[in-house]
Amino acid sequence: MTPLQQVPLRRGVTDRLHAAVPSASEAVVGTLLWGAAMGASALASLLLAGWETPDRIRFVALLYVLGGMLAFPVGLTLARLASRGRQWETAFAAAFVWLLAATLAFTGGLFALQYRSYYAEWHAPAFTLTWAFEFAFTMLTALYQFVVLGVRLYFPLGFAALVGVSIWFTRQRR
Repeated sequence: MTPLQQVPLRRGVTDRLHAAVPSASEAVVGTLLWGAAMGASALASLLLAGWETPDRIRFVALLYVLGGMLAFPVGLTLARLASRGRQWETAFAAAFVWLLAATLAFTGGLFALQYRSYYAEWHAPAFTLTWAFEFAFTMLTALYQFVVLGVRLYFPLGFAALVGVSIWFTRQRR
């Protein structure tokens, strides 16, 4: 295949990606609303559980806000890519799965980085073999704890928001 024959393929991929990226206003509004919904979900769950101190509750809620804010444009773009030209059921499923996956990935990643920064004081000097093992296992432990303890903070408000945004996405795609 000559370089000239590859141009339409690249252009097609670029065009699909460009069409999937949300507009600036949609990204800003969605990012703020999705982050607020995820933070509100965590805040409500922690307050109802009578968890820790108010400072720690605010910190965890902020972590969920930031995770949601980072996740929204990525999840929306991936949902648009997955549902392009498909039925409404596929659009709903794509929005549900990709927003869920992006939100869990970004929030879990932030949780793991915070967890790692707490334990870094007791780890070996940076970029040694021991440090690499400590880094890897600390991050894996943090992700495990997030899955076991952190995902429940998305229920019931975060789950309801996920269903609502998936319905909005489906209706928007028509």
